[in-house]
Amino acid sequence: MKESLRTGISFGLTSAVITTLGLMVGLNSGTGSKLVVLGGVLTIAIADAFSDALGIHVSEESENVHTTKQIWGATIATFLAKSIFALTFIVPVIFLPLQTAIIVSIAWGFSVLITLSYFMARAQHKQPWKIIGEHILIAIAVIAITQWLGSWVASLGA
Repeated sequence: MKESLRTGISFGLTSAVITTLGLMVGLNSGTGSKLVVLGGVLTIAIADAFSDALGIHVSEESENVHTTKQIWGATIATFLAKSIFALTFIVPVIFLPLQTAIIVSIAWGFSVLITLSYFMARAQHKQPWKIIGEHILIAIAVIAITQWLGSWVASLGA
């Protein structure tokens, strides 16, 4: 796979998992509203996908080593990976009770992170469990913090 596409896809998928799960968990614990969580996921799929794509675009440009084609390849790959993958999280929210949808979404997100981390570690000739553990630990931290923040925000309205 071309380096620019690999960069965009790996960044987009990772960002989609971490950002979307954090948002879903935080909004759920703060509101308990399926509609709010659904709106949040849709917002992430558009606004954050554009933001991440622009971030990759500027980052790649600032390195001053990539061609215009490589920069746009990474930009488009980031946007598509982030937006399309973030949209997959709406499926459980639409079809399942919210608490179940959150659990299914976490399992789905972790399975993607584990798979991506495994293949990345193998390509770098590193031990997969170290890379997987690092990435899952970060995801758990994001979920725990956003759960706490959502609960805290909800308590302000009580």
